[in-house]
Amino acid sequence: MTLGDLFSETSSNLFGNKVRSGLTMLGIVIGISSVIVLVGVGQGATQKVTSNISSLGSNLITISPGSSRNAGPVSGGAGSATTLTVDDAKALKSQMTFAATIAVELTRRYQITYKGNNTNAQVVGTEAAYSTIRNVGVASGAFITDQQSQNYAKVAVIGSNIRDELFGVDTDPIGLVIKINKIQFKVIGVTATKGGSGINTSDNSIYVPINTAQRFLAGKASISSIDIQAKDKNSLSQAQQEATNILLVRHNIFDSSSADFRVQNQADLVSSLTSVTSTLTLLLGAIAGISLLVGGIGIMNMMLTTVTERTKEIGLRKAIGAKSRDISWQFLMEATLMTFIGGIIGVLLGWALAAIFTKTGLITAVVTWGSVILAFGVAALVGIVFGYYPARRAARLKPIEALKYE
Repeated sequence: MTLGDLFSETSSNLFGNKVRSGLTMLGIVIGISSVIVLVGVGQGATQKVTSNISSLGSNLITISPGSSRNAGPVSGGAGSATTLTVDDAKALKSQMTFAATIAVELTRRYQITYKGNNTNAQVVGTEAAYSTIRNVGVASGAFITDQQSQNYAKVAVIGSNIRDELFGVDTDPIGLVIKINKIQFKVIGVTATKGGSGINTSDNSIYVPINTAQRFLAGKASISSIDIQAKDKNSLSQAQQEATNILLVRHNIFDSSSADFRVQNQADLVSSLTSVTSTLTLLLGAIAGISLLVGGIGIMNMMLTTVTERTKEIGLRKAIGAKSRDISWQFLMEATLMTFIGGIIGVLLGWALAAIFTKTGLITAVVTWGSVILAFGVAALVGIVFGYYPARRAARLKPIEALKYE
């Protein structure tokens, strides 16, 4: 039997019973489309996380307060510091050689009001260098200056979403006065829209001078974090180690494992979060794979039923000279063709669903050729694996017994 004859016979048998073949393929369609969509969701999450982290700034190192191994203060010696301070940042500025620029953050949430409008927002007390380190652009007005911090100026740069909530999209808020925790601040700038998810993005934040924040809002509180921009990406590790060593000495801590602060660079953060999203992608793919397994079992069930129904036909063909190999190939090709057609429909359906979900903003699903090839590969494997036993069973039927079958 030639390949053309085999394909013609296979197609005739499948399309001769369209309803049964269609219902059997449905399991494969659902399985493949599920793999495409769920793996796309995982890859979309990875892409979004990486994009959001990159938007925070380049060559970024963040130092934040950290808990010691004990419940109490870190026992690193007399006078050990348990929090980060502005003086820590000053020491880093004066001693670090691998840092391009450094800025502090003092972050709190406050009620923000303007006339009858109000919102709750993140207020960041910081320095002029923050806009460079964190890629915070200004759409109108200007960012805060170090001179304003030295003068304890009550000025604020507001995020674009804060502007929309308090003033409306068409209002220029520059020069207007808002109240942060009932204290008046003059708006001197509006940040450029950055996008991204989360309530603490620059679009939803307000920036004030660090000295002003400490005197009028948070009190002489410790700072929330210190942001460092390394000179270049090749200096990240050296800058991270340099900052760690300086703070260990300042805090009188002799064992780095007992440090009361955490130093994390951007590459580490991307790596750790990518690892999490990759695991999520794998898990989602495995869940979708279960439906493929069910679809494969459905194909095997149909093929076994088909073998039983066509027992006499198999016996007759063998009696007139058909080889067991031809019989086996025919049934195996029927199973594979069903999964192939189901795979094509499943890929198209999955791609369409992913596009719809992404466009509506429900979720971000990124479909890649890798996931499409993987889905097709799995579909072909399902067809071969679950079609093998019925094909082998059909090939092993003896002509005489098959012809006697009622």
